[in-house]
Amino acid sequence: MKGETTTMSVRETFEEELKQLQQKLVDLANFAYDALGQSIKALENHDVDHALRIMDGDSRADLMYEELNDFATLLIAKQQPVAVDLRRILIAIRISTDVERIADFAVNIAKSTIRIGQESHLETITKLKKMYEISGEMFRDALKAFNEEDLSLAKKVADMDDQVDALYGETIAELFEMNKEHPENLPQVMQMLFICRYLERTADHITNISEYIFYLVKGRHYDLNQ
Repeated sequence: MKGETTTMSVRETFEEELKQLQQKLVDLANFAYDALGQSIKALENHDVDHALRIMDGDSRADLMYEELNDFATLLIAKQQPVAVDLRRILIAIRISTDVERIADFAVNIAKSTIRIGQESHLETITKLKKMYEISGEMFRDALKAFNEEDLSLAKKVADMDDQVDALYGETIAELFEMNKEHPENLPQVMQMLFICRYLERTADHITNISEYIFYLVKGRHYDLNQ
């Protein structure tokens, strides 16, 4: 009886630590999601001060990422989990890497905002905002799919990446054409090209999260970009 009680206590402790790990991931994801939204807002409003604050917050994202990975590593070493429990921890680590990259993209967009300054935006900013809106929806749904292990929602998220890719292609083509017609806009064109790429890569990283959800539930890898 005592042995059973001890086993249950260990399992309950492990379950609690898994919840802590998941909360750390949620906190990091919420931070990255907010940073991305704030970076687009700063871009739209030519708000250099806001962009600088986003850059200052980059160290917090790095710290959250490091704490999550340290916690997960210690959890593996201490509990030696197997099967689904081990997959859950490994997936949390992988997702955190993608989420941390999204936070980096937010900082990169802030840097481009500073370089553009008060210069009037090119018309392509409308498409960039649309890319962000789709990516933001993907991000929210991917986290929901992870928390609920919802494969249907995860697949929907991956499918939405096609919309971002299409906008990416259209925007790149427009920017190159603008540069041909108005070469004096090259500095801003370059920054818009960078931002476009950051948003396209954001959607790719979110698609990775969807694939990890499939691995978590099914125990095998799926390429959802096909």
